[in-house]
Amino acid sequence: MSVAENLKHVRQEIVALEQRFDRTSDSVRLLAVSKTKPLADIEAAYAAGQRMFGENYVQEAVDKHEHLSHLSDIEWHFIGPIQSNKSRQIAETMAWVHTIDREKIAHRLSEQRPVERLPLNVLIQVNISGEASKSGILLEQLDDMVSLIQQLPNIKLRGLMAIPAPQTSEADQIQVYAPLYQAFKALQQQDCDIDTLSIGMSGDMAAAIASGSTMVRVGTAIFGARNYTS
Repeated sequence: MSVAENLKHVRQEIVALEQRFDRTSDSVRLLAVSKTKPLADIEAAYAAGQRMFGENYVQEAVDKHEHLSHLSDIEWHFIGPIQSNKSRQIAETMAWVHTIDREKIAHRLSEQRPVERLPLNVLIQVNISGEASKSGILLEQLDDMVSLIQQLPNIKLRGLMAIPAPQTSEADQIQVYAPLYQAFKALQQQDCDIDTLSIGMSGDMAAAIASGSTMVRVGTAIFGARNYTS
């Protein structure tokens, strides 16, 4: 199927899951994960109405930002790990960053965000499964990270992101997500601008939407499994 057909199918699946779990219509946004995919695929998705795209690799993200600058309302999200020496490129080009988990990176992104641009939207990455191999802070560190980010002038905290360990059932996955959702709701009570819970990919979209996700990150189901270079 084409990119446009795949997008239509994924959107239909999101609508069906919103209905299944009594979520408000259009409360879950779709982030198309376009890492390693060619410009032509992104342009096809854009033509089909997709505006939000997620990239994992800094140089690739910067190159795509430059080559597709004529698409004025495209919205670039950085969803990969951030190295200190690459933070400036991210701060200068991206609209969102999903992977804040270190004070140093938060400070650098704020310092390096161009003053003529709106503040950079950021999400704190939480390691909800406690995996040593995964990035993210622990939930008990969340309050300190929130306080830090809210003091920085050129980044704006929008919510939380997580990539949990795979579970054997939907019910188990929902159980893993529960503490994160509780933390997200607690943050919303403190700050009305907190509005984004970025959880859920192709393999756990149902559990994520059941658990309050407001943004799902989908790549393969839209662009296919084969890796490309742009």
